Amino acid sequence: MPRPRSDDKRAAIIAAATRIIAAQGLGAATAAIAKEAGVSNGSLFTYFDTKADLLNQLYLELKGEMGAAALGGLPAVDARTQMLHMWSRWMDWATANPLKRRTLAQLQVSDEITASTHESANRTMTGIGEILERSRANGPMRDAPAALVFTLSNALAEATIDYIIGDPDRADEHKQSGFEALWRMIG
Repeated sequence: MPRPRSDDKRAAIIAAATRIIAAQGLGAATAAIAKEAGVSNGSLFTYFDTKADLLNQLYLELKGEMGAAALGGLPAVDARTQMLHMWSRWMDWATANPLKRRTLAQLQVSDEITASTHESANRTMTGIGEILERSRANGPMRDAPAALVFTLSNALAEATIDYIIGDPDRADEHKQSGFEALWRMIG
């Protein structure tokens, strides 16, 4: 039987870290992550120098995946339509990936995530930021600090995602209601 490639092991560790952190939090032992990934604890450090390195890489991967999902298939149309597309895809990604969402939320506020990692993650979200900026250019939040607008938008998204998860039969209705609230705030 062929040995797994190092990329496969790294991916297995990232996937295991997502599951373990979602279940146990950021204080989870690397030994638990390694066991879940099917590698020895020492092998984990072949792919990541430290636990902090693993957390930073995991954060970048999850942010990149979420951003790619939100921007995938983005139509070249007006800002409102692009914003609705991005919002819908974001909601779809988050509700389809609850463990990734939970892990990302913990990593977002972790002191282990370095400033340079946050900056790199923000660069992967540039397209989202550009759409949000175009969307608010003439709206009531046009003069508000961008960070405040992003934080408010994220809070609204999280509330909407929670409602979708709690009431999946009305997911489309909740998704649309959340978007309309967002658009009234920024558009």
